[in-house]
Amino acid sequence: MTDLTEPIASLATELSAILGERGVTTELRAREKASADGSYLSPIITEQLPLGLADIVAFPTTAEQVAQAVAAAVRHGVGITPRGKGTGNYGQAIPIENGLVLDLSKLRGVIEVGNGFLTALAGTPIVTIEQAARESGQQILMYPSTAQSSIGGFLSGGSGGTGSIAHGSNHEGFVLALDVVHATPDAQLVHVDGDDAQPYVHTYGTAGIIAQATIALEPLQDWRGLFASFDTFSEAISVIREIGQLEPTPRLVSADLPVLANALPADPGIPKDRASLRAIIDIAAVPAATALIEAAGGRVEEVREGPQTAMKLSMISYNHPIEWLQKSDPGKYFHIEVAGDALVDRIDEVHAVYPGGMLHIEAQKNRPIGMLAGIYESAEKVYEGFDKLAAIGVGVHNPHVWFVDHEVERTLALAESTDPRGLLNPGKLQGKNVVEATS
Repeated sequence: MTDLTEPIASLATELSAILGERGVTTELRAREKASADGSYLSPIITEQLPLGLADIVAFPTTAEQVAQAVAAAVRHGVGITPRGKGTGNYGQAIPIENGLVLDLSKLRGVIEVGNGFLTALAGTPIVTIEQAARESGQQILMYPSTAQSSIGGFLSGGSGGTGSIAHGSNHEGFVLALDVVHATPDAQLVHVDGDDAQPYVHTYGTAGIIAQATIALEPLQDWRGLFASFDTFSEAISVIREIGQLEPTPRLVSADLPVLANALPADPGIPKDRASLRAIIDIAAVPAATALIEAAGGRVEEVREGPQTAMKLSMISYNHPIEWLQKSDPGKYFHIEVAGDALVDRIDEVHAVYPGGMLHIEAQKNRPIGMLAGIYESAEKVYEGFDKLAAIGVGVHNPHVWFVDHEVERTLALAESTDPRGLLNPGKLQGKNVVEATS
């Protein structure tokens, strides 16, 4: 590590003493890798990349090392961008003001599994956590569609996914306690639980970096993967709300136009040229779901069991259908997050808002949500469609932003004491997107 400018050179020396020579790097290739995420999913953000380049990357392997690394960076006045597996899609883990990327992907391990709870280090993959819970006869309440992502990344940047029909978002009872690190020169692990832990969820590490998490568990259910197909998308979505309301509550119910089936690898459960509906459903609800599907003109293609089936279905839910569309036609599509009964009741009008519009829909406990894809022309064209969607009763959330848009005032108030110098994920709490349109 030579030819470094101050204060990076001094920080590199101190971090090497804390983490060892292999626990810190300033090599260009490593810095470039640590400065990218899944932002290619957003053509709006892609037009603005690169957003920044890490000056230095550190790889703590214990919670205590997270605190020591943060303290060192604060003493040297270097900004700190936390990073999990880098599977986020909108730049929240990109160091837009350079500085230190704190890569937590080596901070792995399930610490304890108890009755109704599990404690794990922040870099532990969700699949590892789900397996540990399952071995104890329990399951986690929800997990993101990118199930290989880390628990810290899911809590810091995610919101929901498989399991959200019953349990909502990850700031709604999912987190029982956290060990976090604040940006102070003598940073230590700070334990917060209950309501005090929630302000650190979905705020991208701007008020404190999650080093360890305790999440809620529930009794294990006997899940099945149900694959159904229909002649038309209208038939498929006509039953999505009813299937989502079955008891026991399904873990996931997704539906797509034939375009997705044609973009996916061949699978007998998802036949080509047909609208697809997939569900992770309790075995007790399979007969009722089958009856609903057949009454709507559909057919059940397969019912599969095993955790691998659930993971497969998760990986073609939420954002992932858009990713498959982009793989089949690179550079063609954008998407926005949408919600409301109009996604079912007025689907033709929804599709007409954007040329080539295609809705991916998910059942939820209150109202359907989804990802509406269209053919990308410009950011301005994307934002022009927001008012048109609102006029037909569709709720819209703009995902093409990298700054905090959840409980912003609460996060700002907390960060005044936990990050007085503004060094935690700088630019993400008060930053503004180049195209300022989020309504």
